Amino acid sequence: MKRIWFTCLRQVLVLGFVLFISGVSFADANLGKELFKANCASCHNKNMKDDLTGPALGGVQERWAGREKILYSWIRNSQIVVASGDAYSVGLYNKWNKSVMTNFPNLKDDDIANILEYIDGTYTGKLGGAPAVAATAAVGAKEEESNLIYWILAGVLALIAFVMMRIVQSLSAVAQAKAGEDVVEPQRFSDFITSKSIAGMAIFAVVLLGGFTTINNAVNMGRSQGYAPEQPIKFSHAIHSGLHKIDCQYCHDGARRSKQSVIPAANTCMNCHKAIKVGSKHGTAEISKIYASIGYDPVSDKYIQNYDQLPTSEVEKIYKNWIGANYMKEASLTALDEKGKNVVENQWKGMLTSLTGPEKEKVQGPIEWVRLHNLPDHVYFNHAQHVAVGKVECQKCHGKVQEMEVVKQYSPLSMGWCINCHRETEVKFNENGFYENYKRYHEEFKSGKRDKVTVEEIGGLECQKCHY
Repeated sequence: MKRIWFTCLRQVLVLGFVLFISGVSFADANLGKELFKANCASCHNKNMKDDLTGPALGGVQERWAGREKILYSWIRNSQIVVASGDAYSVGLYNKWNKSVMTNFPNLKDDDIANILEYIDGTYTGKLGGAPAVAATAAVGAKEEESNLIYWILAGVLALIAFVMMRIVQSLSAVAQAKAGEDVVEPQRFSDFITSKSIAGMAIFAVVLLGGFTTINNAVNMGRSQGYAPEQPIKFSHAIHSGLHKIDCQYCHDGARRSKQSVIPAANTCMNCHKAIKVGSKHGTAEISKIYASIGYDPVSDKYIQNYDQLPTSEVEKIYKNWIGANYMKEASLTALDEKGKNVVENQWKGMLTSLTGPEKEKVQGPIEWVRLHNLPDHVYFNHAQHVAVGKVECQKCHGKVQEMEVVKQYSPLSMGWCINCHRETEVKFNENGFYENYKRYHEEFKSGKRDKVTVEEIGGLECQKCHY
């Protein structure tokens, strides 16, 4: 018995040694991917090779080799490590213009290990390329194309009908001539289009078309496909999501955990714009609106005490000072020229227009974004169900947001559109704990009777799912 136990122990030790020398990691890259998207993707490039707001993370473990504990401490609170005098950390801090990295004190050792595993797998190519975003063609373009095809088809059918009629008339005339009967002259085209039968068909077509148009317009009543309102701040998704690759769920963090995707508060914007104070497209004009909303003074690099109690005149001085100071810096001036004074005045007027209104007299306070998507009150939709459980990409419903300067409502959000999606969309069924109770489907997968499950098959067309 002792010999058996000794043999088992020896095998375990050998296996452990083999795993150690082969570099097998027990960290979970899939969990690391979700953690990276939620915590790191706003500042670090997802390809792990190019710098963004923060440095490229590919090879980070090699750069911190033998100092893993310090790396973990750096991720949780970089300033504590810098204050300790660690040479590499201080050098990195200075290299990036002393930009303070966001702290992540709640990340456990396992969480950090998973993130590092995902970073390494992406950088080395072990995890493969980035998943392609499934994007459907523009719905409006499809409808226009379909309508054109219908009109062309109707014209072709009408032409065929007229040609067939003329052929029949000609054949009848030939038959009559052979039989020695009086030949009836073929009907002229002018007589044909003014005949009672054609008039009746035209009236029927008008009634049919009018009914279709009326019903179609009634069905589309209240829908806002293509709606792209002007927002109080010219926020470009093409720059943030497209150029800088900021993950949708970093700003709209409610999408993975609640019914609403949520509009990000100005605090979320400040995670980046405390360091990035001048925009690549609008300069200080739009970013200053964020500062004025939340009460941040970019000149002193501090939040303003009792900001909500300041009169508008004091707020005006603070942000005119900032706009003017930045203008002089870029123009290499020691005092504002006439052009600079106009820039300052126009940008302040823009801030007033964007941040105040009939229901908001003060500049201070939340930014009043214009709502884009609005479902009827009797419809229930849960973002978390689709994003976290169904693993649906944002672009599936919202289009290629990463290419939009001004975001528009991409999908019709109609009942038929939702139902068709539920009928066609395959559920990511395997290795998804949410669907463990569907035992029959799992058995059919194993036996080979089934190769997919659609949303329809798990109750996606039940009325109560959306109307309760």
